[in-house]
Amino acid sequence: MRRLSIAIFLSLFIGCGNLYAQGGKAEPNWIKFPLGKNEAIVSGRLANGQEMEYVFRVMKGQTVTIRNSNKSLFDFRVFNEEFDFETEFESSSSLAFSVPESGDYLFFVRKKLVATPRTSRFSMSISIR
Repeated sequence: MRRLSIAIFLSLFIGCGNLYAQGGKAEPNWIKFPLGKNEAIVSGRLANGQEMEYVFRVMKGQTVTIRNSNKSLFDFRVFNEEFDFETEFESSSSLAFSVPESGDYLFFVRKKLVATPRTSRFSMSISIR
């Protein structure tokens, strides 16, 4: 009985440790391109200073174009630590770049700190050619 109690305790302890180590951070959302299409729309709702994370897969040499429909309230950035590729947070209405290496790239959308509106919806398009 004592061994069973110790085994249960260790299982719970290890399980809680794994939960704590994850920090509650959610995985980024995959950007899904409709079948036969090279453009996808990401949208959501963010409050001041909040970010939403996405990930997309591209091949070396492809061109990624991002269009921001509300540059006064939202900015974005793209990066891949493995290939030492990173853009600054962009406040432009459009950004195009050639992908240096094939792989998964992270895409962050951030709500700017403005007095009003404190919360707003965003919509951005990403195309890959």
